[in-house]
Amino acid sequence: MTAKTHRIEVRPDASTKELIMRAALAMGESISSFVLRAARAEAGRVLARPDVTPMPADQFDDLVDSLDEPDEAPRLREAARRPRAYHESA
Repeated sequence: MTAKTHRIEVRPDASTKELIMRAALAMGESISSFVLRAARAEAGRVLARPDVTPMPADQFDDLVDSLDEPDEAPRLREAARRPRAYHESA
């Protein structure tokens, strides 16, 4: 087991502290263990979201800028020139 050498402090209001204390007690955990486990689980859920791609702001800016620069896309051009496989009937 890795030594725990870092500290994260939180300052909950009274009702949140009471809620966390009761939940930790119900789980048979210390408050610290309960909060750390819950925060880790939530962090995993957030980072696993398929609709979010976390990246630094400068990388995002580069991505958006690259969308304004057309490339040759020869395969896409070929596909656009082929006859349609489906024609909507009017």
